[in-house]
Amino acid sequence: MNSEVDVLEMKNVYRSFKQGGQTLQVLRGVNLDIKKGEIVALIGPSGSGKSTLLQLAGLLEKPTKGDIYIQGQKCSELNDGVRTSLRRDYLGFVYQYHNLLADFDALENVMLPQLISGKKEKEAKEFAKWLLSKMGLEKRLKHRPAEMSGGEQQRVAIARALANTPKLLLADEPTGNLDPKTSDIVFNELLSIVKETGLSALIATHNFDLADKMDRKVKLENGKLLDLRAEKFVSVKNFY
Repeated sequence: MNSEVDVLEMKNVYRSFKQGGQTLQVLRGVNLDIKKGEIVALIGPSGSGKSTLLQLAGLLEKPTKGDIYIQGQKCSELNDGVRTSLRRDYLGFVYQYHNLLADFDALENVMLPQLISGKKEKEAKEFAKWLLSKMGLEKRLKHRPAEMSGGEQQRVAIARALANTPKLLLADEPTGNLDPKTSDIVFNELLSIVKETGLSALIATHNFDLADKMDRKVKLENGKLLDLRAEKFVSVKNFY
């Protein structure tokens, strides 16, 4: 695919939910584009729809209206099998809670998605070791989640999200469950490895200090996306 194409593009995206016989409109014509290598902070109050936006960007949900493009490919009307393939090949996910496999050690947790994608065991192991080393975990490879601190577990989760070399990393409050000091350390490691590998990233956070470390910030407000560089709504067209 053309490397000049935006890694992610959302065009006039709406998302509504049925709730108690009424329609709850969460997103109202969101437009967003993320370039190759760009790290974007997604901020907004609780309940503003940040997680919904990330779910849509990650092809885990479909918009009520509007289009989503990954690497220039229109995804809104693709079947579940193709969407799953796109998630595997282009997207990495990090959540506030690490969701590691308890019976597997750190190395195995990071190897597994690579093996599922068909990578040879030796190659998967070497890359997993490299990722975990970049996250400061070279001495914790054989530790299971229960034997690691919260910060260490989240580092493993970040390494796992990067295991299949995605084009776009989507992170939902990736350090929100950590104390401030550990949060800063883990987040700096995350930014460092994302920049080193040339990834793009969309990272939801409540922490403005962390948001300031990214390339730019966008804010969800009343279902609209506000570009904080331009101080105006990215999407101003309202179809309702």
